[in-house]
Amino acid sequence: MNMTVKPNTVETAVVDQDWWRGAVIYQIYPRSFQDSDGDGIGDLKGIVQRLPYIASLGVNAIWISPFFTSPMKDFGYDVSDYCDVDPMFGKLADFDEMIATAHDHGVKVMIDLVLSHSSDQHPWFAQSRLDRENDKADWYVWADPKPDGTAPNNWLSIFGGPAWHWDPRREQYYLHNFLSSQPDLNLHTPAVQDALLDATRFWLNRGVDGFRLDTINFYFADKQLRDNPALPPEKRNANIAPSVNPYNHQQHIYSKNQPENLAFLRRFRALLDEYPGKAAVGEVGDAQFGLEILGQYTSGDEFVHMCYAFELLAKEKPTAERIAEVFAKVADVAADGWACWAFSNHDVMRHASRWALSPAAQRLFVTMLMCLRGSVCLYQGEELGLPEADIAFEDLQDPYGIEFWPEFKGRDGCRSPMAWELSNQNGGFTTGKPWLPVSPEHLNLSVAAQEADPSAMLHHYRKAIGLRQSNAVLAKGSLSNLTVKDDVLSFSRILGSEEVFCAFNLSEAPATVDLPTDNWANLAPDMDTAETDKGGTIALAPWQACISKRSIDQKET
Repeated sequence: MNMTVKPNTVETAVVDQDWWRGAVIYQIYPRSFQDSDGDGIGDLKGIVQRLPYIASLGVNAIWISPFFTSPMKDFGYDVSDYCDVDPMFGKLADFDEMIATAHDHGVKVMIDLVLSHSSDQHPWFAQSRLDRENDKADWYVWADPKPDGTAPNNWLSIFGGPAWHWDPRREQYYLHNFLSSQPDLNLHTPAVQDALLDATRFWLNRGVDGFRLDTINFYFADKQLRDNPALPPEKRNANIAPSVNPYNHQQHIYSKNQPENLAFLRRFRALLDEYPGKAAVGEVGDAQFGLEILGQYTSGDEFVHMCYAFELLAKEKPTAERIAEVFAKVADVAADGWACWAFSNHDVMRHASRWALSPAAQRLFVTMLMCLRGSVCLYQGEELGLPEADIAFEDLQDPYGIEFWPEFKGRDGCRSPMAWELSNQNGGFTTGKPWLPVSPEHLNLSVAAQEADPSAMLHHYRKAIGLRQSNAVLAKGSLSNLTVKDDVLSFSRILGSEEVFCAFNLSEAPATVDLPTDNWANLAPDMDTAETDKGGTIALAPWQACISKRSIDQKET
């Protein structure tokens, strides 16, 4: 089944090219999703096995974290072959089977492209580091030392320490914004851009529906390699790197976020537009200007379709006031853009633990997420209400956590394997020894256990996703009348002649909200939302929502 697939031009007329707008995307971390062969590591055949479950959630698409050939120093985010599957995850034929099975279930497939850097074991880097004259000598960011032998500038790595590593072959430093085994590609070199676009085309030809673009704002570094300025302590935050990391001490205006990126994104979008209905979401990693960059990269139809925002991935539980502040800023700096929101992913503590949420609070937060303007990413296991797994130091795999332990325990706690059933200590994930321990706390929250319990978190997630999927106004409508009253966030979503009024009590105390005018109908009575048959003051219980719909006269808008 290892075949080359031609671009699909036959179905152009029936493809919804706007499917991504308001889509619900389910992130799969393949190492930890489902193991099919007993080696303790999840794989592509495991994803195939679980696609009926994913489809049952009602999501539009899956996003699969990297499965490419890699030495796995950063668990696949260090790519040594952009056009093949690492043997631990299977073969290209398995990928083709996964695409076909997902499409049979009505689920689109997005894959994670890591274009800012490669592995130091990539053949490109092996050639580039040989000398300063070979054909790929300028495919990575190389620089001479300062006269005293120190690094070219003050740039820092997200994983700690300087962002430069000395290479004795060339007697130069190379840039690595992440691990030293992840050298940064030099996209100022046109041939590098061409090679990366060729790799993108390879996967488009195999039938993928889109891409999640890792660290999209890191593609270019300042040609002059100027020092980053210091960031005053009062302006630092830990949204991108933990507070113990000195990376937070700089304003990274030269090591990323360069204007040349826009021209490359135009090229990338032009390639995607050759394939009807394909979409891209870019991960913007910036603690100071993330929403401004999101606005730049998603405006119009020249760049990427949407950007993955970090504002709701923060350490602190978002209050009604904070959410209103975020959306007010989106309206100011990204009014013509499109965000993709998430509470959890493979890089942060699971939000059930991070925000110390009760089950009622978890339910309200996902209901709210499905009502906000933008697309949505859910992280595997989030729908089960999984807390962060407690991983002992001796079981740690993540180099980030090992470096900063114990103040920062790394990312393994959110990457522990899915619990599918109670049949064994590994929760149905594997018949072998799992690469990370399965959390005992997760076993009672397994998929099988929750399927059998109508009141379980899993069923609420299905209802919340179904609410968005059955109401286009929540997926694609405008957002207006954003209001905060005490701990209650309220707003309206409008599309055509439909208006949905949404209010969320983000607290443990009862509250009230004023429902404007009348003739409202409760849009989600099966989700314990407040009854709203008439206008007036509505009483909200702790962690309760009001979601009401009405038809509006076009003259009102």
